[in-house]
Formats: sequence, C-alpha cells, structure tokens
Amino acid sequence: MGDPKGFMKLGRKEGGYRPVSERIDDYGEVEQTLNDNDRREQASRCMDCGIPFCHWACPVGSKIPEWQDALYRGNYKLASEILHSTNSFPEFTGRVCPHPCEKSCVLAIHHEGVTIRENEAATVEKAFELGYIVPRIPQVRTGKKVAVIGGGPAGLSAADVLNQMGHSVTVFEKDDVVGGLLRYGIPDFKLNKKVIDRRINLFVQEGIEFKTNCHVGVDVKGEELLKNFDAVVVTIGAMKPRDLPVEGRDLKGVYFAMEFLKQQNKVVRGDEFSAEERINAKGKNVLVIGGGDTGSDCVGTSNRQKAKSVMQIEILPKPPVERAANNPWPYWPTVLKTSSSHEEGCAREWNVSTKRFIGENGVLKQVELVDVEWSKGDNGQWVMSEKAGSNRILDVDLVLLSMGFVHPIHEGLVAELGLEKDGRGNVKIDAQYQTSVAKVFAAGDAASGASLVVTSINNGRRAAENVDAFLKK
Repeated sequence: MGDPKGFMKLGRKEGGYRPVSERIDDYGEVEQTLNDNDRREQASRCMDCGIPFCHWACPVGSKIPEWQDALYRGNYKLASEILHSTNSFPEFTGRVCPHPCEKSCVLAIHHEGVTIRENEAATVEKAFELGYIVPRIPQVRTGKKVAVIGGGPAGLSAADVLNQMGHSVTVFEKDDVVGGLLRYGIPDFKLNKKVIDRRINLFVQEGIEFKTNCHVGVDVKGEELLKNFDAVVVTIGAMKPRDLPVEGRDLKGVYFAMEFLKQQNKVVRGDEFSAEERINAKGKNVLVIGGGDTGSDCVGTSNRQKAKSVMQIEILPKPPVERAANNPWPYWPTVLKTSSSHEEGCAREWNVSTKRFIGENGVLKQVELVDVEWSKGDNGQWVMSEKAGSNRILDVDLVLLSMGFVHPIHEGLVAELGLEKDGRGNVKIDAQYQTSVAKVFAAGDAASGASLVVTSINNGRRAAENVDAFLKK
C-alpha cells in the first residue's frame, strides 16, 4: 500500500475532456490526461482493502491494488506486467471500459472511487513510451495449430494466450483489417485506431498469422479448417442487429447504427464513398433509437458531421440519478449515464416508442412517436402500454437504429458446421467453452450474446486455456 492515508489527503481528480468547441471539429480522442505526478497521486488513493471489491467486479480479475501500488511508486514496468497478467489489452479497456471496478471501489460509497480506468490507460501508455512493452516471442512451439475465427477482442485475446502457450495461431477476419467492434464499432474519438495497430504489430512479431478479407463459411469453408487445424475457436461476435419492423422501415434514411459508425471510421482513415453510398448527418435532423453506448456513439458522430439537430430516444424508463434502494453498492449502478457525446448536444427522451416512419418518394421525412407506460402484469413481468393521446409526428431526415444485437449471424459458418444454439440463438458451449462439434470452441459475444469489451477479452482468455488443455490431451 503506497500511502495509507492517500485517500484521506487527496480527492478524486479526473483528466476530463477536451473543450466541446474544440473536439466536435475532429475525431481525436476526447479524453485528456493528467501529468505523471498527478496520476501517481491518484494511484496513492487506493486503500488496498482487505476485500478488494474492485477486483471482484472486474471481468478480467485485474489485480488492481497491486498495480496501483506499483504505479504510485513509479514502477511502470511492474505495473504493466501485473496489468498484462490478466488482460491482453489494458490499453483498450483503459479507454472504453465502463469500469465496473470503480463502481465497486469502497471509496465509491461516497462517490470518490479511485480513477482506476484512467490510471490503467496512463500506465500502459507510459510503459510503451519507456520501451517496456516489447514482443514476447515464444521460445518453444508445440506443433499444434489453432484457427481463431474473428478478430475482435475475444478472438485476439484467445490468439494472444494460445500463441504464448506455444501453439501456432491463425486469425481469420472477414473485414479488411482486424479489430472487430473495436475497429469499426467504436469511434476514433473514443479509441484511436493506431492503438489497435500498435498491438497487432506486436502480435505479428510474436508469430500470430492474420488472414483478412477471409470470411470463414463463405470464402473458406469451416470443414476445411477442421481438417487443417487441431482446434478451432469461433469468436464471430453477435452481429445480428435488433431490427424495428414498423411501417416505413425500408425508406432511404433509416440505417442500422453499425452501418453509420463503420462507414465513418473508414472515412476517418481515408476511405472515400460516393454521394449515393455516404451516410451523412450534415444539416439533417437525426433520430437515434436506443439509449445505450452505441447510440451515444451515433450522437457524437452526428455532431461531428454537423447535424442540424440530434435526438436520442429510449423505450425504457429514465434511470435514476442515484442508486435505488434495491441496487446497493458494490453492484453495478443502474443510474442515468451522460456521455461526452451527450454533452456535445443532444435531446434525450425516455418511455418513447416508434410507431412508423413516414416518407416521400421513398425517402424518409418524418417519424411518428408515442409515449409508453410500464406496469407489472399478473405474472410479475413488466408490460408496456401506449399512453393515449401522446402520438406525435416529428420531422426527421436520418434515423439510426441502435437497439442492440440479438445473436451471432447464423448463415455461413454456424449453419455449415451445424453448431448447436442456445435458447437465445447464441452458439451453445459447455463449461470448457466447447461447442457441440468436436474440436470447435466458442467465446465472446458469439457464445454469451452482446456484452462488454472487457468481458469478451476475459472469455477469450478462458477459452484459450481450455483449448490448451484439450490439445494437451
């Protein structure tokens, strides 16, 4: 424990965001960083609790008190090593994780939790700067070959662990570059893609092979991989978006959020699209349907594209500002979340449902909304009903559907291999992450359904451990 009285002497201090007037004109990361001295002082606030609830809440089981102490002492090498012992990508989670660890920090009882996420990002960046993070090339190879299908956080973490265990790993990615939702789902203003490239370059030096523009189940058959590899890990994500089957859904101007975000991320890196292909919010009234993080990313991107107005609606009730009595610490707080994108300009409404889209000559012009109420039915489940007389029609030029994902794409690989699915349509796995097909494992959103990046990283690592045990048999 660096300073037993650190949490008493110092208050929580965050890096904060760049000024709104500056950041909405570019796609640079919005977060600012503290200087080294301030960051180490923030690390000293860790109480080294007898029961580290932060560690309990972290999906990757980060040994937070230990690396906070190393950071406080200025031992960036040790702090980085401890972080990497449970997490393949602390530079990713240090930027995009919702940090359940901080919500479970004992100091969070008084809204003064340790700045764990910011400390994590700063620690890794300092370790890179000082040259402590270098390729770790396995000295011995087992002769076993593993195919990882999908280059998102689950697939990359599985590939990392399996490669370090000495197995020869090939990652197959259907897109033109690896990263999955990290690459194409999260805007550059939250995660600069050079951060991903830096890690991938390390993996290449460590011996992992990447095959991009290779859609397994389409370009390459899954059966072929079963013949050529000793094990296969399916990490294709849950990319089937939840749709909104209402009148006018097929109008030009209604898109899935991922179509919008993926295209903009490509534009930021220099790709060009024709006027017909381009999904652009400039000068338009934008409606984002869905109140989650992806919806927030649509808000921030629309603001940067210079939308005329942006509104975000959610069908569920507005969360409370403070924890409810039935939602105590140290559990995740179901409270109102206001992101940096919301601060840049956005009208927000809750308990609102979409009735229909209205167009002219096949082009979206308006939307009809209605307020809803929630009540408990006879079976105890919540039931939604429309509020009489609340129907209204708004002018809107661009609608972005951000209502989450339902399950992985079944067409292609899942269907070809005949992988058994669970009741929600995800790839069914057992406690060892094995699917219904011999030699085939699954991890991440493909098996669990849409979840956090940090959860997918952990699932990928756990799957890799079980693949290693399988190969050793």
